[in-house]
Amino acid sequence: MKYVTIAGVTVPQTAALAPMASVADTAYRRLHMEHGACMCTGELVSAKGLCYGSKGSAELCRISQREHPMGLQLFGSEPEFIGQAVEMLLAYAPQWIDLNMGCPVPKVVGGGAGSALMRTPKLAAELVRAAVAHAKGTPVTVKMRVGWDENSINAVEFAKTVEAAGAAAICVHGRTRSQFYNGTADWSQITAVKRAVSVPVIGNGDVKSGADCLRMYEETGCDLVMVGRATYGNPWIFDEITAAVEGKAFIKPTIEQQLQEMLRHIRMMLEESDKSEALAMREVRKHALWYLRGRPGAAAFRAACCNLQSYADAEALAARYLEGLPPAEA
Repeated sequence: MKYVTIAGVTVPQTAALAPMASVADTAYRRLHMEHGACMCTGELVSAKGLCYGSKGSAELCRISQREHPMGLQLFGSEPEFIGQAVEMLLAYAPQWIDLNMGCPVPKVVGGGAGSALMRTPKLAAELVRAAVAHAKGTPVTVKMRVGWDENSINAVEFAKTVEAAGAAAICVHGRTRSQFYNGTADWSQITAVKRAVSVPVIGNGDVKSGADCLRMYEETGCDLVMVGRATYGNPWIFDEITAAVEGKAFIKPTIEQQLQEMLRHIRMMLEESDKSEALAMREVRKHALWYLRGRPGAAAFRAACCNLQSYADAEALAARYLEGLPPAEA
């Protein structure tokens, strides 16, 4: 197994869990770290919201001992708020602080943050400098896209700009903002960034298997791979990636194993939540319905997940599903 140092943290050169707003919460991160994710980053936190005392923003900054190595991620477009928010994040002891310059959603982009910064590299550099100045030695990293649209690909220039401003590592998602999560990620831009900067480069986009992970390492020369949407209902992807890196065979989970892990994931979410079971189950539903994608009867299973009201409901659904399967498929 090879190791790589990213933002001062040495990890196996397998794959990291991507920061995903409203998905990669504490329970999600813990679960995927247990399956072999080598590092993770918290959900997107508004720098301005944190500075203004938003309870929701502060709750996103919690780091449990079972999530290390872990960093926290900020978004914003005003250097003064980024600097102040970075100082506030230090109280949670993140191992690095990531600045999001890749989120494509209108709510973030509309304020000039996220992937809107791909159009304003000078401002992006100011944000990095503000973060570094207030981070008291904690590494500051950047997550970016390859450009705003296909007519404005500027990944290399942008990466060199944020590196010069003090970024300790750069994660490149191989899509433009206009693509959102559609189309194909352009790994050649990850390659170009890796060749252009001296800090570690993390590749992100379209890694859906262990074979994909090996291919990204081979084709781009990136220092680390990051996996996002392919983890939905599939924490085993990190087991698969570890097996691929080690040259070992990976045995896919059975349907029963998938359902048992789904139930464990639900229990973890309920344990972490400060809401009532009924309210917490609303967040649970989207996670539960991802688990049996591609399996027989998955559509009906997903529909049933949308009506889960309690953990007992989830247990009953899993039992009914298994009862309806031929023994060989379970």
